[in-house]
Amino acid sequence: MKKINPFNGILLLSLMVTLHLTALAQPNEAVIDKLINDVYKPGDPGAALLIAEKGKVVYRKAFGMADLELNVPMKPEMVFEIGSMTKQMTAVAVLMLMEEGKLSLQDEITKYIPDYPVQGHKITIHHLLTHTSGIKSYTSMQEWQPLWRNDMTPEEMIDLFKNQPMDFAPGEHYLYNNSAYFMLGYIIEKASGMSYGKFLKERIFEPLKMNNSYYGNHEQIIPARASGYQKKEDFVNAEYLSLTQPYAAGSVMSNVDDLLTWQMAVRDNKLVKKETIQLAFTDYRLNDGKPIHYGYGWGLNEINGSPTIEHSGGIFGYTTNGIWLPEEDVYVVMLTNRDDIGPGDISTRVAAIAIGKPYPSAGSSMSLSQDVLRSLEGVFEFEDGSLRKFFVEDGQLMSQKQGSVKFRLIPLSEKLFSYENSFSTVEFSTMAGKRKAVFKNRIDAFTGELSDKKIAENAEISLSPEQMKAFVGVYEVQPGFSLTFTLEDGHLMTQATGQEKFEVFPSSENTFFLKVVDARIEFQRNADGVVDALMLYQGGAEIRAVKK
Repeated sequence: MKKINPFNGILLLSLMVTLHLTALAQPNEAVIDKLINDVYKPGDPGAALLIAEKGKVVYRKAFGMADLELNVPMKPEMVFEIGSMTKQMTAVAVLMLMEEGKLSLQDEITKYIPDYPVQGHKITIHHLLTHTSGIKSYTSMQEWQPLWRNDMTPEEMIDLFKNQPMDFAPGEHYLYNNSAYFMLGYIIEKASGMSYGKFLKERIFEPLKMNNSYYGNHEQIIPARASGYQKKEDFVNAEYLSLTQPYAAGSVMSNVDDLLTWQMAVRDNKLVKKETIQLAFTDYRLNDGKPIHYGYGWGLNEINGSPTIEHSGGIFGYTTNGIWLPEEDVYVVMLTNRDDIGPGDISTRVAAIAIGKPYPSAGSSMSLSQDVLRSLEGVFEFEDGSLRKFFVEDGQLMSQKQGSVKFRLIPLSEKLFSYENSFSTVEFSTMAGKRKAVFKNRIDAFTGELSDKKIAENAEISLSPEQMKAFVGVYEVQPGFSLTFTLEDGHLMTQATGQEKFEVFPSSENTFFLKVVDARIEFQRNADGVVDALMLYQGGAEIRAVKK
């Protein structure tokens, strides 16, 4: 149910390649093999990866294990829960009904849910599709966690969140929202006269011959189903979640072959007209004109200048990602049966290799003189309000964002640098006598100007290991996405699902900050003084996570 960039939270081979129509060039296949094998070990839960160019498969492999208890190796045809990749199918279903005249994207939700309390706002199907409705996402609610195992009707689930306060007025902000896509499933039922699962089966899966795709449930026998796992001290079977709850936001099960079939059907306009599917690939804007980099059921991004249409997913025991590069007509889809390591980073790097635009590594850097490096030093203030200091240390240009740690910059030219182990770059220039820098992390770019401001450090205090012991544990943000806190040699560490482990630093007895990103964590205690939840503050968002 996750979009990593969100269900989102804290984030984080250089070899020119030639991609043929029938197979990856052998050296590049070896590079991708190593990239996956370094993460998905033979005895651990694994992954299936498929790469296609112009609809033809050029790479299709599996790694790790599909079932730890029965010692079953992963195979490419294995079926996974795909989580929030379901949303693109929900969006297309809405567009199909729109073409048939059974609904309008500007319909207010009260047309289909008359008793929904809109709190004085006009909330449309468009708002639901773009995560701009302001409705509270049920996966962020503490009241939801005790219900995970319950089979619930759509009406019962909507009753769970409908009386929550709005997060914002419709169209004012973008905030990833599983309640919105849940409601879209219910609207599909009302407009079509059939259940959401039946609509998927009869209108999408059967016509496209997606014979290994299902509206998921735990009772049906699913051939070649990969078991889902979560990581605690060791791997454990994924916690049970009734798939009546992710519903149209994340309950579909599929495999890499069917998802390629799905992608080609979308590309070839088999389900809706060309002009209709373009509605799903439009970068919509907020009321103030700011782009959200999201369409209907897909996120919009780029890889080294090549536009991408993509979405990730995460649900108990599974993480997924699919990336389509329309200019090159390359599709990369990666499905895993573990939710501690997401495939977003790896599949993005694989896609970059597949289109011949790999991300740089330290070994690909060029040599620059110390004079050139020192000419780039200074503190720059960026349009998003952040400050970044660039300085030379041990003969290398470094970058440090206010409140963050230092990152090494890999020179790609005298003005363009890549952040080590990252998709980010910074490019320096001088315009009208003013020194500027453009920081870019894929599609997001911010311009900064040389400033006389100083980098302020977060005020760090000391806490004993005994004081920090209460914070250790797993905090569920939403299905398939957690923050895990461990105490290691007297340091409190956190690791978000699918991401690296970082230290968090105390600023009070219950609040901590990260140095790798601008984020703050506040632990919460119940009436008995026991830590049972936290609030994550990052990028203007406030995200609650409940301790498992």
